[in-house]
Amino acid sequence: MLQTLAKPPLTLRLCEPRGFCAGVDRAIQIVVLALKKYGAPVYVRHEIVHNRYVVEGLRNLGAVFVKELDQIPDDGQPVVFSAHGVPKTVPAEAQRRELLYLDATCPLVSKVHKQALLHVKRGRHVLLIGHAGHPEVVGTMGQLPEGTATLIESEEAVAAFEPLDRENLGFVTQTTLSVDDTAGVIAALQAKFPALTAPSSDSICYATTNRQDAVRVAAPQADLFMIVGAPNSSNSMRLVEVASRAGARDSCLVQTAADVPFERIHGGMVLAMSAGASAPEIIVDEIVNSLRDRFDLRLELVQTAVENENFPVVRSLRETPLEARDMAFVNGER
Repeated sequence: MLQTLAKPPLTLRLCEPRGFCAGVDRAIQIVVLALKKYGAPVYVRHEIVHNRYVVEGLRNLGAVFVKELDQIPDDGQPVVFSAHGVPKTVPAEAQRRELLYLDATCPLVSKVHKQALLHVKRGRHVLLIGHAGHPEVVGTMGQLPEGTATLIESEEAVAAFEPLDRENLGFVTQTTLSVDDTAGVIAALQAKFPALTAPSSDSICYATTNRQDAVRVAAPQADLFMIVGAPNSSNSMRLVEVASRAGARDSCLVQTAADVPFERIHGGMVLAMSAGASAPEIIVDEIVNSLRDRFDLRLELVQTAVENENFPVVRSLRETPLEARDMAFVNGER
């Protein structure tokens, strides 16, 4: 009689919260609802969120992704602005061309825009802590009059920065940064410029903070920490860094189950996993199933917060019904 070989044991620490945040969920809903209301094509300026799986799924439904508005024909179909926000020049150009546009900017990014504009209104030069070239940074800088803001990427940049008026400075941050990195830059700014004014509330969003907190708890003694996300997703890449700093022996980013580095995973290990705010849960499920196929899996849930935030979609789409099959896609199921 053939004897079935036992699978090697593997402990998987699964972080909660993980995956889609309310802002990402809202942005995807806006595209899906626009397709239902207006039909295909619905144009989307840049990636609606930084996740290849989501982008390809929306493309299959009829979304057309463009880099700039000049790629959109005058066919009467709507254009959606991504969750990362856009410079003021973009909606201004859409209005000039009489394009129907739907703004999917995350409300927490919009809050940063308002905080930055309030600094300017009160005569302060704005210091934006963030990464050059990121769409959110481009959008935030594009809200402000020319010459009223400076991008600060690191503590070294703080040392090199010399403002015209040291007494009238205010800062905001990109919402998806590492809390640890931001704290260092803010501390350096406050030490150099004691009169620096903080925003009225934290710029880093709740979802970024919650996911980083869960990773910090799960990381100690983990042999490998996998973050599900995209390489152009700031919040996902920060989670990889947080895992290493918090005690994981190794960490990596995976986009799909096909990217799992099984050559680095062995029986008896402690594996930990989380997902960036733009990563759908179905990819997490696929990875867990692929691990079950190879190992006797012992799941440990590391939960540090409960998220129940919900951001309503733009008013013009609120009467469009979102059916169960639509919600299945929004939740990452196809």
